[in-house]
Amino acid sequence: MTAAVPSAPAPAPSGSRRRRRRSGFATALPFLAPALLAYAVFVVAPMFESVRLSFFEWTGFVGAPQEFVGLKNYIKIFTQDAVFWTALRNTVIWVVLSLIIPLTISLALAVALNRPLFGRNVFRSMFYIPGVLASIAVANMWRWIYNPNYGVGESLGTAFGLPWLSDIQWLGDQKIALYSVFAAFVWQSVGTNMVLFLAGLQAVQSEHIEAARIDGANAWQVFRNVTLPALRPTMVIVTVLTFIGSIKVFDLIVGMTGGGPAQQTQVLALWSYQQSLGNHQYGMGNAIATVLLLITLLIVVPYLAWTARQEER
Repeated sequence: MTAAVPSAPAPAPSGSRRRRRRSGFATALPFLAPALLAYAVFVVAPMFESVRLSFFEWTGFVGAPQEFVGLKNYIKIFTQDAVFWTALRNTVIWVVLSLIIPLTISLALAVALNRPLFGRNVFRSMFYIPGVLASIAVANMWRWIYNPNYGVGESLGTAFGLPWLSDIQWLGDQKIALYSVFAAFVWQSVGTNMVLFLAGLQAVQSEHIEAARIDGANAWQVFRNVTLPALRPTMVIVTVLTFIGSIKVFDLIVGMTGGGPAQQTQVLALWSYQQSLGNHQYGMGNAIATVLLLITLLIVVPYLAWTARQEER
């Protein structure tokens, strides 16, 4: 007589799953309420106020009237503000470079420092320290490095007999100033991303790596077919954080060039600030900020939706 094989339990109805999710959210809501309230007051409300002000003309002074002008501010920034297009171009360049150079360096450092290595923790700390420094401190440090009178370029030019190196105006040349500032951004950001990648590498199963090596895979094949797929959730987080951090870059440029020379390092976040607080054109400044918000949402939200669909497959 054969024993009856127990049947697999039937999946719970979708309605019961939805009820469990609702009950779980209701249970967690009291704990989330303080953080949600702070987020609503200090993030959501100012964001909506910024969008509202983009439809008004206002000098920003207390008691000054706010005149509703509709889409006039948006028309101005797109048709009459040449600096806006320079700032938009520089922002796009900055974002594209940020998604390529720092991420590549951070991933390479994480993979290298995830292996048994003498002094590994010391190297990890050295690369991570710039990420905890204030951006304005990093800006002042790199301004000293780029100083044409006593900076690194002057020292290297004198030491190696390369006078042309001493003559380079790293922050004064319109063609290279943006990339000189970007070098400071790379130096500051690679350490933080490296730590995130290191955390993601801990999820890679060593058994999978050993199995791939036994099958004859070389180091590149193991990385491409085993390590990189396991890093996909971490890659999503790092990519989104890098994109958001790069599209709203502000402190480094303020501290190093202030948008100069001749507005060639101007970016949207800084131009929005200068229009609002420097030129007292809060309407145009908030219109630029709203454009920046829309660009962010149009890129981040579809990217997160696409990655969510990839995870479900």
